[in-house]
Amino acid sequence: MSGLVELAVIVLIPLLGTSLGAAGVYFMKDEMNMNLQRWLLGFAGGVMTAASVWSLLIPSMELSGFSEHFSFIPAAVGFLLGMGFLLLLDITVPHLHINEDEPEGIESGFGNTAMLMFAVTLHNIPEGMAVGVLFAGYLAGSTGIAFSTVLALTIGIAIQNFPEGAIISMPLKSEGHSKNKSFVYGVLSGAVEPVAAAITIIATKFVEPLLPYFLSFAAGAMIYVVVEELIPETACGEHSNLGVIGFAIGFTLMMILDVALG
Repeated sequence: MSGLVELAVIVLIPLLGTSLGAAGVYFMKDEMNMNLQRWLLGFAGGVMTAASVWSLLIPSMELSGFSEHFSFIPAAVGFLLGMGFLLLLDITVPHLHINEDEPEGIESGFGNTAMLMFAVTLHNIPEGMAVGVLFAGYLAGSTGIAFSTVLALTIGIAIQNFPEGAIISMPLKSEGHSKNKSFVYGVLSGAVEPVAAAITIIATKFVEPLLPYFLSFAAGAMIYVVVEELIPETACGEHSNLGVIGFAIGFTLMMILDVALG
């Protein structure tokens, strides 16, 4: 498989997952069930957490170049920088979380729909970075990262993008938007991932020795999203245990994918 074909595969599979989830709006009659939404958010959080550990942090330590007792250095440094980067974006970019009335970030004149899209963009940037940096490691050839490892992460993110696409499109339909417009917004919410992946691949290509830091940076960014957004949203209201169940299933599925395909 050529490099361009492989790149197309890892870029399009996650976007396909988002698009399929967004297409759920065409089969929707009423508002999205809150229990289902809670379960889906937990599932996405589980996938992202497992991917951060098996696909990013562990390879970061394996490629660190430090002695065994200090192999944690790139993982720890990159992880904290990734958390800090998302924290900075979270503070500055105007956005609105699902089921929230008060926007976050700097004040702006954007409407709720636009700020909801910004929230999902913040969510998807780390996922695109994760795929991009792992693919860059594969292209380097000397890192020991196989394409199957990249594919496992890509499939995992595509699976968790399915509920994300639904979570964006269905509430928009409930708020009065047309099904077509809601679907388009859902698909566009995943469009940032290929862009983030491409930028990360280019950046990593020029600073290959920093690959372990890029890997853990992406992990820190993803874990920030899980802790700051997904887990709190699954814990709101009754039946928060559905979010826990979704998290457990998502985590286990991503772990299996990474070990079986990695």
